[in-house]
Amino acid sequence: MIRLLFVLTLLPQIIFAQVDSVQLLLKKTDWHTQKIAPRAKWEQHHFTNEELFHANQNLNILRIKKGHRPLNLAFGSGGKSLIPTSTQGQQAKALAALNGTFFDVKNGGSVDLIRIDGVTLDTTRPSGQFLAEHQRSAIVINNNQVQIIKGDSIKGWEKRLLDEENVMVTGPLLIHEGKKIHLPARLFNTTRHPRSALGITHSGEILWIAVDGRAKEAAGMSLYELSQLMAALGCVEAINLDGGGSTTLWIDGTTKTGIVNMPCDDKVFDEYGERKVSNVLLLSRRKSKIND
Repeated sequence: MIRLLFVLTLLPQIIFAQVDSVQLLLKKTDWHTQKIAPRAKWEQHHFTNEELFHANQNLNILRIKKGHRPLNLAFGSGGKSLIPTSTQGQQAKALAALNGTFFDVKNGGSVDLIRIDGVTLDTTRPSGQFLAEHQRSAIVINNNQVQIIKGDSIKGWEKRLLDEENVMVTGPLLIHEGKKIHLPARLFNTTRHPRSALGITHSGEILWIAVDGRAKEAAGMSLYELSQLMAALGCVEAINLDGGGSTTLWIDGTTKTGIVNMPCDDKVFDEYGERKVSNVLLLSRRKSKIND
């Protein structure tokens, strides 16, 4: 037990020291790329032979460049119903959708604050005296601009966000103001799982990330590895979303289902293992305005 705790304590330092090598690997990777809209591009690659974090990895990235005037970024919610990411994307007539924050699998609804167009749909549901790590930070969208907010472990901090039009509380926060956030050596952080994340680069580019896992073809990542990946991609802000069987990136008109990653709920490495979720991130074409 002491040896295990020692290894878990050292793990963040060991992994974070490898950012440069991961950055080099990503730069020389022959990505499958597809433009999905002006200033939006999808990238995919299946890493084998232990190239990335000494394991097979399947990585999908949606890049949304700064100045995305033709595009609209928003949140979507199924309310108390759980609806697949792809269905929520289709219902919103979106270009793309990524699963959002954590939710109540049994009863529906988000367990983290969701606010869309000034309406609070779900409030944060604390499970103890202090907030969970995924309840201590948030994504805010204002005037089509995305911001990541650092919160607190004390209940009620998120009330200061109620003046914002669009809020999704989620986490843990991975990178903030260019600095990696210390993550405790808990199993949720240290174990490899499918992961979803949002990042903002130094140039203002927004990245949606879907990392597959729980398969021999894709090991998944710990949050330390995910932090390292986001840093290697040039992110100065990065935040974790709900992962595991929820991880789904849907892009209209790409695959048979539109799902470009390999959701794991069917325990088969294919696009059909999608889980029903409470909320999503949406990318859509902006509606034209008169004299726009």
